Amino acid sequence: VMARQCHLNTCPVGIATQDETLRTRFSGKPEMVVAYFRALGEEIRKRMAELGVRSLTELRGWYDRLETKSGLDALLVIPVSNPRHVMPQQTSVLDAGVPETELLLDLGGSQGAWPATIHNFHRSIGTHLSGQRMRGHIHGGENGNGENSDGSIAREFRGTAGQSFGAFLDRGVTLKLHGEANDYVGKGLSGGTLIVRAGNSASKRGDVLAGNTVLYGATSGELYISGQAGERFAVRNSGATAVVEGVGQHGCEYMTGGIVAVLGPVGLNFGSGMTGGLAYILRSEAENVLNLEFVRPHELEDQEEQNLRTLLAAHVSHTGSYRASRMLAHHSSLPFVRVQPIHFQGTLDLAWRSIAPIASESIPAPAGSFVAVSTGAAPRYA
Repeated sequence: VMARQCHLNTCPVGIATQDETLRTRFSGKPEMVVAYFRALGEEIRKRMAELGVRSLTELRGWYDRLETKSGLDALLVIPVSNPRHVMPQQTSVLDAGVPETELLLDLGGSQGAWPATIHNFHRSIGTHLSGQRMRGHIHGGENGNGENSDGSIAREFRGTAGQSFGAFLDRGVTLKLHGEANDYVGKGLSGGTLIVRAGNSASKRGDVLAGNTVLYGATSGELYISGQAGERFAVRNSGATAVVEGVGQHGCEYMTGGIVAVLGPVGLNFGSGMTGGLAYILRSEAENVLNLEFVRPHELEDQEEQNLRTLLAAHVSHTGSYRASRMLAHHSSLPFVRVQPIHFQGTLDLAWRSIAPIASESIPAPAGSFVAVSTGAAPRYA
């Protein structure tokens, strides 16, 4: 429980308070809290002993004992005169100027070593890259490092990404992640493509591969997660397309546009404040989770189901999703219902045509990319 009122003596769970009424809400014993702080104090003493001090007061002012640890240099755009002999260095493009040849290096700094290892302290991966592309500092070129002649760029990672993986990702940039990501995946997504997967076993089990508030404020682009996500999935989404295999509470909250397909469990309060866009959830999950003040369930129309099949095929192509594969192979009629706002504006056809083209060939394949399940080329929407 995040209350932020410990100093007010109004702790809602009865821990940081002397109010007898509130203290009755604490299900444990006071001795448990005492034990926790004793353990915390012991760990602090061990840490101080390693530093050779006897009290926290002695540490005051020891700024020379601090070291910086930044994840912002995870993807470096470094100006180079000869890309074959580039050495890793932390050079700012804005400070060093922008020469004709630029190279996007991986996390370790060694060119061509894809997929690169990513850690949870690497945050906002892809944002700097998108900014440089928008400013015209990065251009395409078939140089063997993922940049294509059409200007598109694809990168691939393994591990656990920190917050805001792929935030504000620009059109023409694709990031693939083998592993899991923290909160705010695809925040402000602006035309790019994000793919998160952890293998067929993860899809079968329904592993959670992305945190809360995914696609917050996204305007366009695509997201494919071969696993579940946390709460407030696609909150304030206004144009992005997403496929995910389960979401927590408050899914599609305040959504105003885009397409979201959920292939698994759905939490409570789905569609709260939703005024635009379309969502598709399993018929078996639709009962007692929708916020009927804002949305209503509807049966699929024929063309709509075909569009949804195309989207699922793209999901399989990108992630190898076990769930989507089985749906396409074993269901003559997809087990989905459409969730749309009560005061839906426009038509289903316009809603689907407004999204980015869903086609596997539209996504550049990064060097050393994983082998995805082939479903054939998905048609582009007219």
